[in-house]
Amino acid sequence: MAKIDDILVQMKKNSKDVRFTDLCKVCENFFGKPRKSASSHRIYKTPWRGDPRINIQNHKGKAKAYQVKQVLLALEKLEVSRGIKK
Repeated sequence: MAKIDDILVQMKKNSKDVRFTDLCKVCENFFGKPRKSASSHRIYKTPWRGDPRINIQNHKGKAKAYQVKQVLLALEKLEVSRGIKK
């Protein structure tokens, strides 16, 4: 079982080769349980206004690269809103 930090490193290195289950672990760790979990899609609520959701999709066991990048951007935004420095 991969650790969250290891998954984040892999996501940053290669967004095209991330397992869907690993992306789900990251999202659940930072955003909580999905508010919607239908078939191949999972939707996570984010703590800010505007577009308050992360939508990820399972494609043959892998996460879609553009959705991995969206999650990384959301995590960056979360760090900024919490005042966490890199």
